[in-house]
Amino acid sequence: MLLVGDIGGTNTRLALFSKDATKVEHQDVLPSAEHPSLSSAIDAFLGPKKKRPHLSGATFGIAGPVIRGRVRATNLPWVVDERVLARQLGLKHVTLINDLVALALGAVAAKRKDLHVLLGTKPPRGSGGNIVVIAAGTGLGEAALVWDGKRLVPCGGEGGHSEFAPRSDLEWELRAFIAERIGGRVSCERVLSGPGIGTIYDFFRQKRGVKEAAAIAHQIEDAKDRNAMIGELGTAKKSDACVQTLALFAGIYGAEAGNLALKFLATGGVFLAGKIASAMVPILGHRFAPAFVDKGRMSTLLQQIPVAIVKSSSIGLHGSARHAAGLT
Repeated sequence: MLLVGDIGGTNTRLALFSKDATKVEHQDVLPSAEHPSLSSAIDAFLGPKKKRPHLSGATFGIAGPVIRGRVRATNLPWVVDERVLARQLGLKHVTLINDLVALALGAVAAKRKDLHVLLGTKPPRGSGGNIVVIAAGTGLGEAALVWDGKRLVPCGGEGGHSEFAPRSDLEWELRAFIAERIGGRVSCERVLSGPGIGTIYDFFRQKRGVKEAAAIAHQIEDAKDRNAMIGELGTAKKSDACVQTLALFAGIYGAEAGNLALKFLATGGVFLAGKIASAMVPILGHRFAPAFVDKGRMSTLLQQIPVAIVKSSSIGLHGSARHAAGLT
């Protein structure tokens, strides 16, 4: 049996798959903040050692740069080492891969029902061209699958931490607002993420003077997840500030996805992963596409690249399972 994981700043998703990665035997979602380490989360998932199943392999997709089998998670106080996990699990080898690589591997094998085509007539294809995946969530992840003529080769990255590139006076104002708030450099992740949604909302309210009904303001501040509430209110068009927030967010998302597609010449397509994209389908349909294709002399090329939203939250687990089973 294969033990696999999709480890993010908010949720740690763990699952047991059949050895050929075709069947999920058991899975669970654990709040990442409730565990001091990945080892702790695995112990909680697997239960008492005497009752644990026999494991033939393990792969974990994790948000952060994996270097020589070790990663310091970007949005968690965790340091994860393949060798330590291997000893804990009694395995010869455990593999850590970037969480976006896991998402990409899962997305190319996803069923049609788990994808929403945003641009083009068909989802990104699994062969014949490079593919990129971008996911705004707790942070911003970016990765690629590079076509070498026979197969797609995973290529992890930390592009979400590259510079935020404003495209208009409004976005320059936003950048200045964020730089003043955090006291320095502004990365893409500061904008394109769950916390980024809250930051853009604050920008419209505090810097641009967009008014908010008192009842809505209280609803946002009292919400368990403030950023998600802003998204819900904006999608439902119950708040002008929230509507403007999502419109700006979607445009910036499209522009950055287009940049990533250009950098890897992703003629195979682009996948948008993460809960935010799934929740913003109507808004992305109007705001994402114009920014995605607005690339000057390369606009015609971008118009030919298919883009699909990954709707399933378990795609990362399936990608890790495929990697563990040697199907990549």
